[in-house]
Amino acid sequence: MYDTILFDLDGTLAPFQQDEFVHTYFKALVRRLVPMGYDGDALVQALWKGVDAMIGNSGTLTNRQVFWEVFTGELGVQALALESILEDFYAREFDGVRTVLRENVDRSGLIRSLREKGYTLVLATNPIFPAVAVETRLRWVGLTQADFDWVTTYENSRRSKPSPAYYRDILERMGKRGGQCLMAGNNPSDDMSARETGMEVFLVTDCLENPKELPIDGYPRGSFQELEARLAALPRL
Repeated sequence: MYDTILFDLDGTLAPFQQDEFVHTYFKALVRRLVPMGYDGDALVQALWKGVDAMIGNSGTLTNRQVFWEVFTGELGVQALALESILEDFYAREFDGVRTVLRENVDRSGLIRSLREKGYTLVLATNPIFPAVAVETRLRWVGLTQADFDWVTTYENSRRSKPSPAYYRDILERMGKRGGQCLMAGNNPSDDMSARETGMEVFLVTDCLENPKELPIDGYPRGSFQELEARLAALPRL
C-alpha cells in the first residue's frame, strides 16, 4: 500500500496536448522578446538546446544552472539579463497560454481529499521550468505549489524525466521507498520510468503523449476520471 502520490502536470492534471502547448508558449515568448532585439528563430533554437541539456543533466549542476550555461553559450553572456525578464513573462503573459486547455477543470477537490486522508503529495512535473512558471500552470487547474509537499522545478532539481534518477532524487528528498509511491502521468517514457524505482504507476490516457509509440499494454491505465475513482477509494492513513 502506498502513502505517497506523485502527479505529472502537463497533460495529466492539466488537460492539454504538449505540441499545442509548446507552439502557443513559444509564440508568446517570442512576441515578448523579439522587440528587445533578439532573433525569434535563434531564441527558439537556444531554448531547445537548453531544454535538451536539462533532460540530459547528470546531476552535477541544477537544471537552472545547466540551462543558463547552454542558453548564454548560444546567445552570448548578455542573455543572462533575460532571466528576470523571463520570470516576469512566466508570471504575466504566460497565463494566456491557458487557451490550450481542452477543458476547464478544478483539481483542488481531489488534492484536498488526499491531503485530508494523510497522503504525501508530490508534483512531479518535468523540472525544466522555473517555479514561477509551474505556479502559473497550476493556477489553470485550481492549485498552487502549497497544495503539495514537494514540487520539482528547474531551481531545485538536478535531473529530469525520463531518467529514473529523477524519481530516485524525489524518493531521497521525501524519505520514501519506491513501493510507498504511485506515479500518475500521461507519458509512457517520461512518467512510467518511475516503475524502475519500484513505484506503482498509472498512465492517464486522456491526453496521452507517446511520440515514440512505445507499447503501453503493460501499464495500469485509463482516463483521469478513472484515476480519480481509484484515488477516491484509497483508505485514510
